[in-house]
Amino acid sequence: MQFGIFSVGDVTTDPTNGTTPSEHERIKAMVRIALKAEEVGLDVFATGEHHNPPFVPSSPTTMLGYIAAQTKTITLSTSTTLITTSDPVKIAEDFAMLQHLADGRVDLMLGRGNTGPVYPWFGQDIRQGIPLTIENYALLRRLWREEVVDWEGKFRTPLQGFTSTPRPLDDVPPFVWHGSIRSPEIAELAAYYGDGFFANHIFWPTSHYQQLIGFYRQRYEHYGHGKADQAIVGLGGQAFIRPKSQDAWNEFRPYFDNAPVYGHGPSMEDFTSQTPLTVGSPQEVIDKTLTFREHFGDYQRQLFLMDHAGLPLKSVLEQLDLLGEQVVPVLRKELESMRPAHVPDAPNHESLKAARDAEEAAEETAEETRV
Repeated sequence: MQFGIFSVGDVTTDPTNGTTPSEHERIKAMVRIALKAEEVGLDVFATGEHHNPPFVPSSPTTMLGYIAAQTKTITLSTSTTLITTSDPVKIAEDFAMLQHLADGRVDLMLGRGNTGPVYPWFGQDIRQGIPLTIENYALLRRLWREEVVDWEGKFRTPLQGFTSTPRPLDDVPPFVWHGSIRSPEIAELAAYYGDGFFANHIFWPTSHYQQLIGFYRQRYEHYGHGKADQAIVGLGGQAFIRPKSQDAWNEFRPYFDNAPVYGHGPSMEDFTSQTPLTVGSPQEVIDKTLTFREHFGDYQRQLFLMDHAGLPLKSVLEQLDLLGEQVVPVLRKELESMRPAHVPDAPNHESLKAARDAEEAAEETAEETRV
């Protein structure tokens, strides 16, 4: 089971003092948060991709490459890589390069994003979002798995004898998660290829994501990748933690009430009762997170959003201390004790390479037997 954090990289005014970080300060803060995540023993740091204010992470691989040079163990990922508006050739090259720089500590989450105007900014039509996703991902997979690619599709110019460079580290492409909050077509895509499916269930009720994840599991088994409960599932979540529950509620309330997405809407009491947001003590975060397994089955990755809504860096780092020292060790132990032996861990570079080597060895043995 992997535990980590994801950042959307918003530049938001702190409602308690009216200060707004500069873009430079926010970018540097994201790097500091990633380093802290490794320091406290988390497994994953993921950044979003946005091309509009008030967000800063327009170039995730640039940021992750910088972080890779300062870390040793943490997996570097994205919480959205825009498969619809980014050229699959550039995605293939950028993430293969990052793989080499990070010695394989890389995966990525593909998605369509939540900003409609990004499509025309990059010359695409939002009405083609799903077809773009399907076509672009099919090309991306070939670019990573075939040394020379001839290709022709609907949404970009053809390729003739094209080789994406550098090649993936050890000829093992990064593991891909497909992220969605609403689209069964994306769950189907993930299931078809045997990839991971990440449901960032931070806004909508549990019942919605039970249907979406259940559909992905069913289709994963249908395509012959394993049993439904062996499908690779990731979940989002949100938490604000203090040693004492009431302190957490008092401190976080002004940030919640003025948050860019859900501020000035439901009360914090209603929102915490209807979504994964947990505001309270470490034990309360543990208790609520453990219910996710009851709702969705055994899963492989849990990412928390911790640095949104204008929270100052000092507060975020304190949150990570509590998450890494008091919450994750308990969750890791409890969830591992309940996970059946046949349910796999989240794939990483080492396990994917081992699986590839085992498959090649089996093929060689079979060929020798036939001879």
